[in-house]
Amino acid sequence: MFTFFLKRLGVMALTMLCLTIVVFSLVNLDPNLRKLSISQTNMRATDVEIESWLVNNGYRDPFIERYGSWLGVWPRQPNIDEKTGEAVSRFKYCDDPTVPTFSGVLQGDFGCSTKFKKKVADKLIPALQSTGWLMFWVMAVMIPSALLIGILAGMREGSRTDRSLSIISITSTATPEYVSGIFFTVIFASWLGWLNGSAATATSKGITFYNFALPVMTMAIYGMGYIARMTRASMVEVMTAQYIRTARLKGMGFYAVIIKHALRNALIAPFTVIMLQFPWLLTGVVIVEIMFRYQGFGFTLVQAAGNNDIDLLLACSLVSVVVVLVTQLISDVGYAYLNPRIRVK
Repeated sequence: MFTFFLKRLGVMALTMLCLTIVVFSLVNLDPNLRKLSISQTNMRATDVEIESWLVNNGYRDPFIERYGSWLGVWPRQPNIDEKTGEAVSRFKYCDDPTVPTFSGVLQGDFGCSTKFKKKVADKLIPALQSTGWLMFWVMAVMIPSALLIGILAGMREGSRTDRSLSIISITSTATPEYVSGIFFTVIFASWLGWLNGSAATATSKGITFYNFALPVMTMAIYGMGYIARMTRASMVEVMTAQYIRTARLKGMGFYAVIIKHALRNALIAPFTVIMLQFPWLLTGVVIVEIMFRYQGFGFTLVQAAGNNDIDLLLACSLVSVVVVLVTQLISDVGYAYLNPRIRVK
């Protein structure tokens, strides 16, 4: 298992390197750089002024040097003032160094946000914390409910309970967040007035049931159906296994068979599906956070993309890649432990 873990870490590092190079090259395409220059100068800037700003801020340096500086393996060069010829900070509101220094992702420096006029970490970390709370409550509601629905539906295949719960699961999965979110807002916020249709106060005044229930409900119900369907399919397969029949023939009760023998094996496949929900929650939360004005990771990602905030956009992309790779690693290792038929080499 330890050798398998080391191999996966090596593959993760190589994958992360390749993906960051691709994202870095796409984000730094010339049209994006020109839009950034215009936003930092003025809308009527000439081509000469645009090019001068890009050169002075290091955006015209060789690609390898810029990527190495962002990664932290190449010294970041300060800007040179055209009038005095002295070294100055790249972005004064971020206190960038005025001497060549190794300051990049590997050193914990994700750059400077040109939209929010602060260090990327100062904007990204609070956003991740806000989304983390949202993800926690979504998973706390979604996983137990989905597993319960899937187990109840798969215990007796073809029964009325199975058909009813299957219809509910398929309906929830087929309804996207932007549809269910509007539906819940109209009912619970506009008509009944029970809940707040905006979660903006959750990041400033604190999380309450009144301002947090709608985004949690919207995301939990959408993901619940998929996990429930996978759990049902796994439960149906387990219930037809030979060892289940043997246990029943020995006189063991129906519910005792389910609890002692069926559940553990039936939950192997849903475990992988549950782990895959974390990347979906981090990136799929964009629609919900924009809809309910919740200033988390998804909201920050949209702001970065819409304003050509290159460093912030790169940091958001890096976080997404790390979450996907880490959850896949946990899923593979956990599956190997849960499934006795798997032998890791």
